Formats: sequence, structure tokens, C-alpha cells
Amino acid sequence: MKRLFYCLTLAGLMYSVVVTAQSARGNFQKGDYGYLYCHMNDRGRAWTAYALSRDGFHYHDLLNGDSIFSDYEVAKIEGATRDAYLCRKHDGSGYLMVCTDMNVGRFKDLKKQAEWDNYGIDLLVSDDLIHWQSKTFDYRKGLENFCDPESPSVYKDWSTVNRVWAPQIMWDADYQWPDGRKGGYFIYYSMWNRAEEAYDRMYYSYADESFTQLTQPRLLFDWGYATIDADINWLDSDQQWHMMIKKEGGKPGLFTATAKELTGPWGEPIEDDYVNFEGNKKCEGVSAFQLAGHDDWVIGYIEYSSRPRNYRLCLADKYMRNFREPRNIEGVSRPQHGSFLRITKEEYDRLQSWSDGYELATKWLRKKHEE
Repeated sequence: MKRLFYCLTLAGLMYSVVVTAQSARGNFQKGDYGYLYCHMNDRGRAWTAYALSRDGFHYHDLLNGDSIFSDYEVAKIEGATRDAYLCRKHDGSGYLMVCTDMNVGRFKDLKKQAEWDNYGIDLLVSDDLIHWQSKTFDYRKGLENFCDPESPSVYKDWSTVNRVWAPQIMWDADYQWPDGRKGGYFIYYSMWNRAEEAYDRMYYSYADESFTQLTQPRLLFDWGYATIDADINWLDSDQQWHMMIKKEGGKPGLFTATAKELTGPWGEPIEDDYVNFEGNKKCEGVSAFQLAGHDDWVIGYIEYSSRPRNYRLCLADKYMRNFREPRNIEGVSRPQHGSFLRITKEEYDRLQSWSDGYELATKWLRKKHEE
């Protein structure tokens, strides 16, 4: 009888593990020691910076808030990165990042039509969160960017693309490549070609596991007005994808839409429960993450009407509803649009040691210069 009970218990446990593994969706999560905030530092031309936290609310800058890599090597179009989104590879073997390739201060010498135009994105890979390799996609070059040039294109003329903004990543285990491979990185972003469409719309492409090949963009949805800065997460609580997004025009705030599948269809944004703490002030750049060991979500966003701007964190329940308790992020110099990654103690200590070494070297160089 005891043996039967043991076998039934073991079988139940194995079934539970299998079901959990099969039902796990979205980006791979690991770590309960701390949090890494990877963000655009809102100084001058802007760059990608790191900050560390133990609790997800109180942070301290790494590298004195300086850039974590050479923007000129990473961002081969304009020499600056914005809107960094960071996640783990789906198998936990490394890390991925996507950035907007954009330098607002160079719009004159780059001969842009408008100050906030840009032309592409950067895809990056790393084994340790410190050393990064990148590939830049300049969308003005059209089909030569993409691994499926024979597919139908969303534009007639790619050379007039004027915005490719705020890309983010979501692992899609169900995606199938033409050669039968399963799984791809769903890269979603807003794009605008003012010669062919009236406003920014949300598009998506798929990247392969090497993170160097990208499919042609497909329209994710069009609600009839401009939308930017989408942030998508899978919620186990209601078995749906939740997307928080900024609507350009209409009521200010950050809104949620849901879908059963990543590629949609996406329902209209919910307007009875949204991030409305800022009143008529403008906010964007939403990024949500779940606290380790908790059902609650933390929602980060930038309130950019004020001077100085405010990077805010608020709470939401396990359904990503009932937004509450807004507060400013603490300990970060000039925080802006970015993302959050739960990390292990080993990762936390490695990043802190890297930062300590950089700061010591910086002090030594400054002292030598003063001599």
C-alpha cells in the first residue's frame, strides 16, 4: 500500500512538472536575489545604463550611470541607443537586448526630416551581461535586412521609413520556421512610414536563435490611431497575453489590451482600469515585471511632462489590474525608458564587481589628469 501511494505521488509530481513545463509561456525567468534595471540614461544624447536593486524599488547606478558599451560600435546608424529591453535567452544560456538606434541630438547633421525620426534597431547578445555583440538593422535598406525577402512586404518603398521605435522581445515556442525549426523570438515595435501610412502602428518580426536573422515586419494591430511603447507579458492568472501601451491622443495614461495568441487578435484597450495617476501629464515607456515570490506586478513608466521627469513604479495585482501605490524609482540618476530583469546572487555580484572596478579606474584616471 505504501509503495502504491509512493508511486501515485511520484506520478502526480512528474505530471505536475510536465504540465508546468508545457504551460510555461513567455520569456525565461530566473533569480530571486535582485533586479537589474537596464535603461536609457536621460542625459544629453542618451545611452544605455544599468542599475541594481535587491527589492525592485530601491536601486543604485552601476558604472556611475555611464554607458555599459560603446554606442558607436553597437548602434551603427546613429551612434546612440534608446529604449533598451533586456531578457534571458529562452534556454537560459545567455542574454538578449534590443534597442532603438537613435541619436536625437544629431537630427541636423543626419539630415532628418524631423527631430524624432530614426531608421532602425539593434539586436544584441551576451554571455555575461557585460560583453555584448550587436547587429544593426537599417530599415531604409528594405528587403536586404530580412531573411524572407520573398514574402509580401508591408511597404512599397522602404527608403521612406522614418520611425522604428522601442523594440521588445518575447520568446514564442510555437513559432515554426519554413524549414521546420520550432521557436523564435517575437520582436515587436512601433513603425511609421509617413509616405505610406498616417501614424505609428505596432508591427512584429521574428528573430532566430542566433539573434542575427529577422523576418519581414507584419502588422500586429491597427486601432485607428497612433500607438507606441508596447510591453507584452504572459499572465498565468488568466492564461492570456497582456499588453500595456501608450495611445497617442485621447485620454492620457497607459492602457491594457489582451490576446490569446501573441500575434492576436488584440482586443481594444480596457478603459475602466488603467494607469491614470498622472492626470493630464504625459507618460510612456511602460515596462512590467513580477516580483520574485509574489503574484503582484510592478509597472514602470516615465512621466515626461514634468521637469525633471519622473520615472514611476506602481503595483498591479496578479491579473495586471487594480493599479495602485505609485512612487518614484529611487537611487537612479536620470532614469528613462528601459526594462527589468530578475537576477541571481552570482549575477548581482558579478555586475557589482564590474562596476566597482570601473569606478576605481575612473577615479584613478581623474586623479592622474588633475596631477
